Amino acid sequence: RCCLERKTAAMRFTLPTCRCDMRIDFNSIDPVTIPGMNGGTGTMTVRMVNDEKYRLISTVLHPHSSIGTHAQSSGDDMNYIISGYGKAVCDGKEELLKPGVMHVCPKGAEHCIINDSDEDLVILTIVVAR
Repeated sequence: RCCLERKTAAMRFTLPTCRCDMRIDFNSIDPVTIPGMNGGTGTMTVRMVNDEKYRLISTVLHPHSSIGTHAQSSGDDMNYIISGYGKAVCDGKEELLKPGVMHVCPKGAEHCIINDSDEDLVILTIVVAR
């Protein structure tokens, strides 16, 4: 039977080897709160699915928090905004983030994400290795 298997307690999960059941229930993954991600400020809470081919991350970037500037080395980083407002800076170019917007940081580029608001910024991040 296909199911998500816990790989470690530190937010890493393995996708099923059998691809017949690709349903991922982020609610079944224990949330992990991370302070100052990549040298950023404040905290974020994540539920992550990790595989050698891609990462799927349900992220809540808490008010007045940020993910610090970092290089995208494994693949394109696609960040779909579910709720909240903020901004991303990719290779020096600032982009406003709001629900329904996807910020894409290509492999090899540098970016950061900033929640400069008083509400959570909720993001679904997809990174496909290439």
